[in-house]
Amino acid sequence: MLRRAAVAAVLALIALGPASAAHADDVRGSQRQVLRTLDLPRAWRISEGGGVTVAVLDSGVDPGHRDLAGSVTVGKDFTAGANPPGVTPLRLHGTYMASLIAGHGHGPGRADGVVGVAPRARVLSVRVILEDEEPGFREFNTAERFENVVAQGIRYAVDQGAGVINMSISKELATKEERAAIRYAISRGVVLVAAAGNDGAGKPDSTGYAPYSYPAAFPGVVSVAAADRGLRRASFSNWNPSVLVAAPGVDILGAGPGDAYWVGRGTSQATALVSGVAALIKAKYPNMSPVLVAQALTTGAIRRPVGGYDTGMGFGVVNAPRALAEAARISRHTLTAQGPAGHDPTRPLGRGADPVQVIHRDRRKITLYVGVAVAAGLGALASLTVIVVLAGRARSAGGPADDTAEPPAPAP
Repeated sequence: MLRRAAVAAVLALIALGPASAAHADDVRGSQRQVLRTLDLPRAWRISEGGGVTVAVLDSGVDPGHRDLAGSVTVGKDFTAGANPPGVTPLRLHGTYMASLIAGHGHGPGRADGVVGVAPRARVLSVRVILEDEEPGFREFNTAERFENVVAQGIRYAVDQGAGVINMSISKELATKEERAAIRYAISRGVVLVAAAGNDGAGKPDSTGYAPYSYPAAFPGVVSVAAADRGLRRASFSNWNPSVLVAAPGVDILGAGPGDAYWVGRGTSQATALVSGVAALIKAKYPNMSPVLVAQALTTGAIRRPVGGYDTGMGFGVVNAPRALAEAARISRHTLTAQGPAGHDPTRPLGRGADPVQVIHRDRRKITLYVGVAVAAGLGALASLTVIVVLAGRARSAGGPADDTAEPPAPAP
């Protein structure tokens, strides 16, 4: 039986095809609406993501795709052993996401092919999921040894120097290892971006909202919803209080293995776009903390909902130059904490707490002491009453002289 905690790609492909279905010289034109929505040409005057590594925790990235060539480092495969020996990973979903983040195009002036949000950023490919079509998919989603691949991937990416971690993946259940890994990443200044999930068209669950998706629903993670072409919540996009921002997630064109191009929809694509904007910010302000990067993303958002926030679109649709402008404003007021970095959140902070002292109370003694106290109180009250009576008698004895008494006899 498949475990419901199994991790999976958050992707819905609506049109699949090799290069013939979407020729490289047509790709840039197909990206025009997304580029315009994020206002990337204006953002690229400030930052193109140079010097930042974005870890793509996914199904693997094809480092030879012409729109990614030279920008990809192939990292560890945490799914090793799930597929039978000799099976080559498909790497469809991971390549797709990487191209949206850091694709640099190709050809004269790199004017053809996919251009990502942060075209000068580097990609670290960390394989933590299998494609549905891979023969080891069932084994991967049922074997206990793969339960914490996401947590392992996060820690690995942090230790390899990633500044941003993209997680276009989804789990219904969380683990304490994932929570600890996320805290570890945040403590190292790494921005985590994850997909809110694609179950928003169904009925609300017991919480009254669309299902929560992990790792997106963990505190400190930027949870991303998908917007449609009209920049409204896409019907499939999850809606719940974990959602922070939104980005285009319908009819998004990207690269696939073997120089192919694909178009699809999902919160996966929206997440990759937001990770790209986070990379632009981290390239310009490398010491900016994850929480301030999140603030820049939310404050710079456009199409803000009535009231400023809602559970479908978060604080609105991410806009790259506005986010960079907000990052510039708050960077002037950022203080960096002094002292050693990289505390492991699975260990206690500071010195160990002293043992708790347990005090045993003797109920018989408590009863005795209360009785003594009550008796003492009654005795004090009786004494006060006697004093008042005596004082009254003293006042009568020393009062005015009796008018009927005879005056003293005159002296002789």
